[in-house]
Order: sequence, then structure tokens, then C-alpha cells
Amino acid sequence: MTAARDWFEARWYGARKPGLALCALAALYGTIVRMRRTAYRRGWLGVHRIGVPVIVVGNITVGGSGKTPLVIALVEYLRTQGWSPGVVSRGYGRRSHGQCVVDAQTGAQEGGDEPVLIARRCGVPVVVDADRVAAARRVVQLGSNIVVADDGLQHYRLHRDFEIEVVEAGRRFGNARLLPAGPLREPTSRDSDMRIVNGTDGSTDEWWFHLVGDTLVGNDGRPQPLETLHGKRVHAIAGVGNPRRFFDSLRARGLELVEHAFADHHNFQPNDLHFAEELPIVMTEKDWVKCAAFAPADSWMLPVRAECREGFFEEFRRLLSSRIGVRND
Repeated sequence: MTAARDWFEARWYGARKPGLALCALAALYGTIVRMRRTAYRRGWLGVHRIGVPVIVVGNITVGGSGKTPLVIALVEYLRTQGWSPGVVSRGYGRRSHGQCVVDAQTGAQEGGDEPVLIARRCGVPVVVDADRVAAARRVVQLGSNIVVADDGLQHYRLHRDFEIEVVEAGRRFGNARLLPAGPLREPTSRDSDMRIVNGTDGSTDEWWFHLVGDTLVGNDGRPQPLETLHGKRVHAIAGVGNPRRFFDSLRARGLELVEHAFADHHNFQPNDLHFAEELPIVMTEKDWVKCAAFAPADSWMLPVRAECREGFFEEFRRLLSSRIGVRND
């Protein structure tokens, strides 16, 4: 984590007050957000339909909230319902420019870590482009009849038929202030079709999901139960929105950690994985797509899957059907 990020998070999620300057900037930002939304709603700025249903998965806070595993779960569910889904993303953190069709062989620097992960896990058309409308049209050209947008709640130029807002249980909305005084991209009053919380204990009435990972995968592709590292000391690597969540999950499974937190979408280099103390290395799958080529021999990724509260997908199907009507195959 950078010092600047830590400084802001102490005010967004900690006891520090943001101060008058940040609050003034937040008021200005809020005015811009309202004007922009009004411009799209009243037709002053164009909203583009692409001829197939569009589902947007995103969050109203800065940083990761577990969207990508949920996108993967949605894609897999849609396929069981007879759809041919495709995924669009901005491809944040990639070093390439313009539009990129991502597949299992695409490098993370070209396609972005999350799109590459989705392509490898799902095997569906994935297109990254800062222009989500162009990306969605390309996905349709590649054979998809429904589009899932990974992180696009604020991209109003692309018409959406259904919105799912993802909230992280541990942080929620922080101090509930708009940027830069708080972590919010939009006010909490913003309505989505469904809101789902990542990481609750299941005792609430809201929709929730857990990230579950049981099996490590080495750089030779061989699996190993996570329990084989129980009680062992490891280097834990996380370049995600909230590294603490990953570290806590490993610690809960009995691993002793030397923590190495990096900024979200960090561009890993070989030296990042060289440590004076030689220990096994465990990292997220999102980081693995950038590190596999140079990871030391005793390195492992921990793939996770989103396990949703019972009834979530049934409610999702019901609400989606009410938005788009009956589909003709």
C-alpha cells in the first residue's frame, strides 16, 4: 500500500476526520456526480443499447469488494440457464491501449489481471476497452447473447438492464462521505436492482456471499490442499483492493503469515517475490496471473469461488426476467 492510500484510508475507514478541504472537494464532486447522472437520465448525454441484455456488477466505493469472483459465478449460472454470456471490463492496470479481446493465453499486462482471470476461469468472450459500449458490441459480435460488465456502475453511457451492487462487509461505506472525503463514488442513496454483501456471517437478511478457497495450485499446475500448510509460516502476497481480507482468510485456516501487501493491480516484478527468509509463497489468483512466469518454485495461488446465500440466483433470475421479459431462443 502506498503512503497516500494509507493516509486516505485512515480518514475513510478509521477515526481520523477528513478535514474541511476534503469536505469542500467532496461537495464539488457530489455536484458533478448529480449533474452527470441528470444529463444521462434526461437524454442530454447518449445512452447506448447493444441489442442484448446487459448486467452490470460494481460498487459505489473505491477499491475492491470481491466483484470478480461474483462475476465468474454469474457467468457460470447464466450458462446453466442456456445463455451465452460475455464479459466486458475496462481492464484497469493493463499496459496496452485500445480494445483487447482477452483469452486464456493473453498476458495480464495486455488484458488486465481481472479480465485474464475471468477468461481463464470461464472460457467465454472477454473484451477490455475504456469504451464499454464498444467492448459490449464486440462481445456480441463474438457470439454472446448477454453481457456482464465487470465494474461499470458509473459508466452510464452503456445501457444496463440489471445492476448488482457489491458491498464489502468489513468496510461497508466507511464514513459514508463522497470522494475525496470518503470512499464513495456515488451516494449510498443510489438504487441498484440487487445489493449483495461480500463476507457477512450469514446472520443478516441481506443477500451475501462468501469467498471460499480450499485448494492451492502450484506453478507446475499441481493442486495441494490448503491444509497441508496448516501451522506453517508462509509469505502471503496480496495486490488487491483489500489485502487484509486475504490475509485474514489464510490466518483463519491456520497459516502463520509474513504479510506483503501491495497496491491493487500492482505490476509485479521478480524482485517483489524475493525474500531473505525462504518460505512458501501463497498469493491470490488475481496476482498469480502476473507472477506465474517468474514465481519461485515453492509458490502457490489460492483460487476462490463465490458461494452465495441460498435463493440468491433464483431471485436474480426472477428480477432479471421481469426487466427483460421472456427470452426467445
